[in-house]
Amino acid sequence: MIKINNKSECCGCFACKNICPRNAILMIEDDKGFKYPSINHNSCINCGLCEKVCPIKADIREKKTLPKSYAAINIEENIRMKSSSGGIFSLIAEHIINNDGIVFGAAFNDKFLVEHIKINNIEYISKVRGSKYIQSDINYTYKEAKKYLEAGKKVLFTGTPCQIEGLQKYLLKEYENLYTQDLICHGVPSKKVWKKYLEYRKKEDKDNIQDIYFRSKENKGWNEYQVLFKYQNKNKYIDHLKDIFMRIFLSDIALRDSCYNCKFKKKNRNSDITLADFWGINEILPSMNDEKGTSLLIVNSKKGERILNQIKESIILKEVDFEQSIKNNKSMIKSSEINNNTKEFFKDLEKLNLDELVFKYIQE
Repeated sequence: MIKINNKSECCGCFACKNICPRNAILMIEDDKGFKYPSINHNSCINCGLCEKVCPIKADIREKKTLPKSYAAINIEENIRMKSSSGGIFSLIAEHIINNDGIVFGAAFNDKFLVEHIKINNIEYISKVRGSKYIQSDINYTYKEAKKYLEAGKKVLFTGTPCQIEGLQKYLLKEYENLYTQDLICHGVPSKKVWKKYLEYRKKEDKDNIQDIYFRSKENKGWNEYQVLFKYQNKNKYIDHLKDIFMRIFLSDIALRDSCYNCKFKKKNRNSDITLADFWGINEILPSMNDEKGTSLLIVNSKKGERILNQIKESIILKEVDFEQSIKNNKSMIKSSEINNNTKEFFKDLEKLNLDELVFKYIQE
């Protein structure tokens, strides 16, 4: 059975939970707010499948040829303005759905926690579009995806690199009708911190949240994006460098242990496509920066190339040298560095309000 001797050895991808034939694995939240597998020893049959599908325990096999990189912008400006960067995910998802496929991605639930859902209607793409800076619960979506794949449906599965590799290990074989898209991940912050932040926001704003956008470009553009909270009768915009939760996230003080030594930071990804903000675009291709968002689109496979060819008529696209493209996106290959105050921060999490925690542990 799977054993977590060190919490940095578990990325919380849910592959072990999905593969267990006896449903003997629960994902239990620890005192920091991160989920880890817990084994029901009465149900476990010691089949070893949970160990077999763990992506962290897998051998790393990196290709030598570098992938192709592009600066990319969705020509439909309305969609781009609703997206975190250039609006490319929406085109990929729409293409899959229009070809009778299923899309899996991260969405807020009614409590504004993040979990993976499936959609098969383009009207619902907005649910899984946009950045969400909390780890998504995969739940049993790996199992769901497999059912659709076995039925011959096209499936697009999107998520963090560890979630994509968790899916691929869980499936135990390759599927030609599976398309995967990951992102350049900074790391996932504590769900416990996020829950406390939601309570803080509700108390501060004296209203119930209707919707949240981590990356609103409406007022200050793409580089200086704002966190947007929608309420019934008002909108509240907070600059991302002043928002309490974003300051905690960007300080690397409350990330999952595995994020400080991430096995999935590499140039050659196992996904078909990697999407990210094209930070540094103004230095490399200033003509592709109008402050409305530009995507870094990295094609990692033949299937990724195929998808790009099928949607490129809807994209302003320019190829860029790969090394240049990740120059200002170090999270592609480098883990976040642990903050020296992490242990003390979590000790004080129960005792102090979030604004007090930020004042005590995070410098301006």
